[in-house]
Amino acid sequence: MGYTGIIIGLISFLAIALYHPIVIKAEYYFTKKIWPVFAFVGIVMLVLSLFVSQVIVSAGFAVLGITNLWSIGELIHQEERVKKGWFPKNPRRK
Repeated sequence: MGYTGIIIGLISFLAIALYHPIVIKAEYYFTKKIWPVFAFVGIVMLVLSLFVSQVIVSAGFAVLGITNLWSIGELIHQEERVKKGWFPKNPRRK
């Protein structure tokens, strides 16, 4: 029996669960201007996934890479959610 699909599914679930609060905190402390960090990390992870021969590790890098790239859009949406009052605004920011 192969558990590869289940493991990759768990990696995907954990990445989404982990990045939800990361995006919220990143926007709170750094604004959406931190998006290049997410882009860089995402691209590095995707490139690493191309050079790893083990399927689960390669898929894990790819999932994390895409999650980082997706988080760029979520940073923009998070800023909009803060403007709507759905999330707190950092009081130290002007």
